[in-house]
Amino acid sequence: MNIYERMGLDHVINCSGKMTKLGVSTLSDAVRSAMNEAGQSFVVMDDLMAAAGKKIANLIGAEAACVTSSAASGIAVSVATIIAGKDLNRIEHPHDIIITRNEIILQKGHAVNFGAPIASMIELGGGTPVETGYSNKTEVAHVEGAITERTAALFHVISHHAVQKGMLTLAQMIEIAERHDLPLIVDAAAEEDLSRYVKMGCDMVIYSGAKALEGPTSGFIAGKSKWVDPCVKQYVGAGRAMKIGKENIVGLVTAVEQYMNRNSDAEVIRQHEKVNQLVNAFNALDGIRSEEIQDEAGRKIFRAMVDFGSPEQAKEAVIKLQQGPLRIYVRDHQQNLGKLSFDVRCISDSDVPLIVEKMAQILAKHN
Repeated sequence: MNIYERMGLDHVINCSGKMTKLGVSTLSDAVRSAMNEAGQSFVVMDDLMAAAGKKIANLIGAEAACVTSSAASGIAVSVATIIAGKDLNRIEHPHDIIITRNEIILQKGHAVNFGAPIASMIELGGGTPVETGYSNKTEVAHVEGAITERTAALFHVISHHAVQKGMLTLAQMIEIAERHDLPLIVDAAAEEDLSRYVKMGCDMVIYSGAKALEGPTSGFIAGKSKWVDPCVKQYVGAGRAMKIGKENIVGLVTAVEQYMNRNSDAEVIRQHEKVNQLVNAFNALDGIRSEEIQDEAGRKIFRAMVDFGSPEQAKEAVIKLQQGPLRIYVRDHQQNLGKLSFDVRCISDSDVPLIVEKMAQILAKHN
């Protein structure tokens, strides 16, 4: 019985992935130990923020980095920094001063809801989101046509939530930003490559510390020092409401260190093994078909897909899987096609028979 069950909550198995609604991920012993040690001492927080940013930047090969309380707050802080810069009056009084250059342009297919709307995070930072193009097609002319004297930055989302077809590539957005001398903010919250986008020349790249990194609730902005260095100044303004504690800062740095030294091939092999376990067990059950699939955004994430043959049965399975006292959460983005996916990154060996048993019970009742 884990601590949540002792609080009277149901046992949860996370086959959905590193999702905020399920507590994102679990912490390694090294991260937990570092956070415990950090919590037992005092430190000058400004010094810690600077040291952590420098350490993370060095680890991933960026000019600069700024720690945030989450990837979502990283969006707000990035936008606020671009709009206010180092102007203390604008930082301390973001709504008292009329700012005309505050529009943030993003493709319509990137105006997603990740648990909260991207637009809300932009607005929280003082920006006005300007969607351009269509939900299934954006041209260079759409983005360039939306640029005016009020434009403060371009925004690009790299996520499975975003439309994967018909959108401009990151390389194209970089070219547009450079051509118009505008900064480009990239939301790469759950991405696995911490160096790729800064190497491509992106000005500000935002990551979650709790997703791919498996760190504590945290995030960071990395990129060019011209844009990232002033981000820390937001913590005397709106950023104060998004401050991060010393324990989580140290836990984040430790998680980044571990992540950059990880054996990614071994993790992929582990995923394949777990997926094969589930696929073989599911295919032994009547009424469903299962196979291995890769993440729709092209990441090295592999899942067991289950085809129920009908949207109605898939939707019913989602409801029953989530019913306690054992609650199993899966990826239900394609339930309208009769398909559900089981992400194996967050499950243990002991979870596998529990998952299969509950699936068997659901199918037996249905049949």
